[in-house]
Amino acid sequence: MTSPPMTSPHRLTDAVVVGGGHNGLVAAAYLGRAGRSVRVLERDTVPGGAVSTIERFPGYRVDRGSSAHLMIRHSPVPDELSLSAVGLTYLDCDPWAFCPATDTTGPIVFRTDLDATCASIERACGPEDAAAYRDFVATWTPRAEALMRSFYQPATPGRFAQAFGTLGTTATTARRGPIGARSGRMLSLTQELMSSGDALLDRWFRSEQLKAALAWFGAQSGPPMNAPATAPMIGFAALMHRIPPGRAVGGSGALTEALLRRIDSDGGEVRTASTATEIGRCGDHWRVRTADGEGHCGRTVISACHIMTTLELLLAGGFDADLLTRWRSQIVVGTGIGMAVRLGTRDLPTYRDLPGDLPAHGVHSGLGLLVSDRAHLRRAEAAAAVGELPARPACVAMSYSAIDPSLAPADRHLITLWAQWHPRRLADGTSWSAAEHFATDAIIAELERHAPGITDSVEHRFGQTPEFLESELGLVGGNIMHVEMSIDQMFMFRPHPDLSGHTVPGADGVLLAGASTHPGGGVTGASGRIAGLAAVARTRRRRR
Repeated sequence: MTSPPMTSPHRLTDAVVVGGGHNGLVAAAYLGRAGRSVRVLERDTVPGGAVSTIERFPGYRVDRGSSAHLMIRHSPVPDELSLSAVGLTYLDCDPWAFCPATDTTGPIVFRTDLDATCASIERACGPEDAAAYRDFVATWTPRAEALMRSFYQPATPGRFAQAFGTLGTTATTARRGPIGARSGRMLSLTQELMSSGDALLDRWFRSEQLKAALAWFGAQSGPPMNAPATAPMIGFAALMHRIPPGRAVGGSGALTEALLRRIDSDGGEVRTASTATEIGRCGDHWRVRTADGEGHCGRTVISACHIMTTLELLLAGGFDADLLTRWRSQIVVGTGIGMAVRLGTRDLPTYRDLPGDLPAHGVHSGLGLLVSDRAHLRRAEAAAAVGELPARPACVAMSYSAIDPSLAPADRHLITLWAQWHPRRLADGTSWSAAEHFATDAIIAELERHAPGITDSVEHRFGQTPEFLESELGLVGGNIMHVEMSIDQMFMFRPHPDLSGHTVPGADGVLLAGASTHPGGGVTGASGRIAGLAAVARTRRRRR
């Protein structure tokens, strides 16, 4: 049933932002910095969405979603918004990753220092792979930098060509002549960018342990590394030797808290427990109606929630139902990616055969890539594809209380385990409430496999199943990336070719942000920046 036409007795703001996840807050912060009035509406009582931290266990600061911030540190967002001035502090995660030892090979420790990393690879895998990794970093660093540049501007064919058009020198060709050599290099580059991550690894390296570690790092973006165009997800590892992942002091939510302070200092407003129910026209502008019946009028609306939620809000506001149905049918949300387990423990995990030249916190600053071969990843992904739990989940272990003691009580530690792949719905009809305990046990068992004795140290545990991620954080289908990160759902196609400009055709003044839009999931702030700057430009044009 369509709501009655909206009228506006309310104060008209320059922009209303629907969704107080980190991208919505970034958009609001850019508007506030530009002197625009802005109001953020967030359904949850806790702002920040998947970039938030709460007390799950007494005395512990536990992340609800993300823990390591890899991409936003490579972005202009922290500097442009002066987030350090409002209390955001990052600790460098160095080592930034490690792959544990096996019965036949030693561990691989990835340090910011490339020489130290290559030395670790040489000890575990041999000199040939160590030399290959050094060349890999040299080749993929400019490619990954170009990819990051493309993330922080709207996705158009022209901008895409501009970002990658100068990278021909990073590829080789046997063609001769100025034109032939240039076209040959560009064809070679394009093929490498479009190849699967597994194909990339097989071309560069011999050690399966090294391939598995890098494949698991790349798979944090969502798709399995045998999918087309996943090579750049592995190539992003090269940038970790420039700026490593960061751990926000006080938890992942410290980024949200800094954004809230920035918005407040610039006169913006953030309302929690304010659930949007529709987005509709109100004269020459837009109104967002909330569950309490209040209307929030703005010259621009930025919808930074899940794209499916946005489409439902537009439908409730009287937008073209047939068009919305077509978009919904062509956007691939997927069936969940994984689940997280949060542990409060007496001790940190103890991994075998670690080198003696590590910092005092050992490898606990890094992503613990708890796999030793890619078959482990493939079996886990294949199980999820048919709606089953993996016999052995693929896990990433993070123990950031080792570098930030504020996360746990004295003499205690906080461990996060992220595991892929886990489907939103199980094929045998088992509910997640029934499967959670078993799935959590299996994930902890994977940590125990590499750090014997850690299970006995566990005092608190909390499993976040795909169903729980959906209900608590609004992640439809339990997909932490909102929409699949496959090549047909990226760049100019995300979340749909009609919507990839962060706009809604037929709804001038409604902008899109959030993980559903370019460049996708992860803590980037990119879509918030794109939408926020677009909203600033729009208000500038109106004022003229």
